[in-house]
Amino acid sequence: MINYTPPNRWIWQQLGWPHFHCQSETLSPLLRALHAKQGLLQGSTLSVGLTPAAALDVLLQNIITSSAIEGEALNLASVRSSLGKRLGVETDDDQLLYPTTARTEGLADIMMDAVNHWDLPLSLARLFQWHRWLFPVSENRLTNIRVGQLRGNEPMQVVSGRIDKPKVHFEAPPRQGLETQLDTFITWFNNSRNDSTLDPFLRAAIAHFWFITLHPFDDGNGRIARTITDLALTQADSQSVRLYSVSAAILEKRADYYTILEESQSANLDITAWAIWFFQTLDAALTESLNNIQSVLHKRRFWQEFHSAALSKEQQKVLNRLLDGGEKGFQNGISAGQYQKVTQVSKATATRHLADLVEKKCLQKLDGGGRSTRYQIAEKFNYLRNNGSNNP
Repeated sequence: MINYTPPNRWIWQQLGWPHFHCQSETLSPLLRALHAKQGLLQGSTLSVGLTPAAALDVLLQNIITSSAIEGEALNLASVRSSLGKRLGVETDDDQLLYPTTARTEGLADIMMDAVNHWDLPLSLARLFQWHRWLFPVSENRLTNIRVGQLRGNEPMQVVSGRIDKPKVHFEAPPRQGLETQLDTFITWFNNSRNDSTLDPFLRAAIAHFWFITLHPFDDGNGRIARTITDLALTQADSQSVRLYSVSAAILEKRADYYTILEESQSANLDITAWAIWFFQTLDAALTESLNNIQSVLHKRRFWQEFHSAALSKEQQKVLNRLLDGGEKGFQNGISAGQYQKVTQVSKATATRHLADLVEKKCLQKLDGGGRSTRYQIAEKFNYLRNNGSNNP
């Protein structure tokens, strides 16, 4: 424990704590844009349908990235298997190689409790249960964490630097009185759900920041704060967390996340800067989900066009890879050699398959020739994807 007496500079030491305030004229345009994009996402989701498998992918991403923010790498196949059981979705045979563990089962339980029981009030008992799921007794731990109970009497500090000359980035409120502080937070969280004057996105931002500031547990505060955020967003429309991953967007800006939290916890009760950062991160999450849906619609249009084109399974596999895009989608087009490697066919067959796809107008040749010849999805379909047509 570090012997340290903080200056009177933490946000929880400010007169009026915890009555946060924001500059509404600054946040209003951001909130309007968020609601518009959320409406577009919900409408687009109706076009593709929110299947259990699609919901599983989003929830899986939330779990994996929330742990990654804290530097923990989870086994994706094991977490997928745990979620799949709860959603009634059959997962791959990977579960035989990567069976579920008490850890992955607990993480799935936390997420499903927030998603499926969003209408239940938050309570200290519920937070304790989440904490027990987060740190199952059967899992070995290197540190002695108080599981399912509040932290001890020693100061809760985030520290870096030399032991003899530490830099304290943040110190949470003292242990004495923590029960009362948590009760105030929980009461606000439950009551504010029906407050028509409080925007649901702003409510989620306040809940996240407030809980992180209290830091009531020895460990896991960030992950539980993000679960509370998911719960708040789900309460807003009963399905938000199934559509986009806030934690994935936070992970993309992990360093900025910790910076804005530190700056805001060392300031006054005006948390406008934190709210702006939070809304911009939500916007990135919504945009990513919209892009994913656009990709699904793009593939649907493509296969509607070529459903009767008599394509081989190898040709279909390569076309799906190209349609998916990204790192595995051959962003610069695919060559005959790559086609051969992906499909395990002969060189002559790869060349014949590609020529057939060009003739059927599935693919087009890019500039170049000979061994350097590359192929991409026909220009017509690239145009539809790049210009965001949402008509299936």
